[in-house]
Amino acid sequence: MDYSASIDAALQRLHDEGRYRTFIDIERKRGQFPHATWSHPDGSERPVTVWCGNDYLGMGQHPVVLNAMHEAIDATGAGSGGTRNISGTTVYHKQLEASLADLHGKEAALLFTSAYIANDATLSTLPKIFPGLIIYSDALNHASMIEGVRRNGGAKRVFRHNDVAHLRELLQADDPATPKLIAFESVYSMDGDFGPIEEIIELAEEFNALTYIDEVHAVGMYGPRGGGVTERDNLAHRIDIINGTLAKAYGVMGGYITASEKMVDAVRSYAPGFIFTTSLAPAVAAGATASIEHLKVTPALREQHQTQAAILKLRLKGLGLPIIDHGSHIVPVHVGNPVKCKMISDMLLEDHGIYVQPINFPTVPRGTERLRFTPSPVHGPREMDALVTAMDGLWSHCALNRAELAG
Repeated sequence: MDYSASIDAALQRLHDEGRYRTFIDIERKRGQFPHATWSHPDGSERPVTVWCGNDYLGMGQHPVVLNAMHEAIDATGAGSGGTRNISGTTVYHKQLEASLADLHGKEAALLFTSAYIANDATLSTLPKIFPGLIIYSDALNHASMIEGVRRNGGAKRVFRHNDVAHLRELLQADDPATPKLIAFESVYSMDGDFGPIEEIIELAEEFNALTYIDEVHAVGMYGPRGGGVTERDNLAHRIDIINGTLAKAYGVMGGYITASEKMVDAVRSYAPGFIFTTSLAPAVAAGATASIEHLKVTPALREQHQTQAAILKLRLKGLGLPIIDHGSHIVPVHVGNPVKCKMISDMLLEDHGIYVQPINFPTVPRGTERLRFTPSPVHGPREMDALVTAMDGLWSHCALNRAELAG
């Protein structure tokens, strides 16, 4: 076996398909987001505007967050020192979990090192708590949810994306006495569409199934206090487990679930992904708590964010570009070709100082490759003018059709 040749062949396939992923080395500047510095391959440093970051509200550089982190690191040092069970639980972790439980109106919360791990660990652990559990999973669920469902060793059913009628058929086909859980998302990050939350809850109540919702792309950005779409629609109290992240709207890192005290205690006690992982650094936990508490009382920032997203979509639509618009803050522009998708991304960066990564397979299905823009309250008229002008020119340069998927 020539292992080196196999590695070469695997990497070459990605290059041939136009979906080899290249890391762009950037340095964010405190107080200047969305502006950053790009370390160009030629050795120079070039200014860029970041249009693909998940720090949706710019909280990663907010003084409230930074001050809390500085205070925590000065008080306790860098790391947590262990797993949550072995010396890694501090007052900062407990405060953060209390803040998260309050955010979602739940009895308890449980921290993980990322929302990916929170999804994977929780969904793979639930059959240990509910023997024979069947998980009904939306076809477009995030990779972390798919992995958790795959690894749990139990039965699974995949329903067509947002297709409540298909979900009903699957639920009806299974033994009413079997434990069931429906796993879905509030905002699907690639198309920016919303899940039919209330309809799924009603089905779950009818069939005595638990509900598990991923609010990763909604926490901090929807609802009166940033509790997500379930808070906005007054549905959080009818959801059994809510998953969220601290790495997007809250600008730090980490993930979590919130649920009843009993549910959280069971996951805490059985999930290897929680038990055997060093806990978040206290400074990170402190920054996350500060961010959450700030956004609970700052609805204007959420409103500014939605306004910026609406303006960008309107202007790109005005050019006839194929925007996928489901009313959320996510702005995907359909390209449909991995080579051209990367070409536009490269030219935006090299010629215009605009940084947006191409989204290719396996993140999205082949033929649906896209550029996904994430406007924020700090992307002003100057940044938006530059982006719209560049996209107009590059779309024609790359000989792409306009408006083929608009709306």
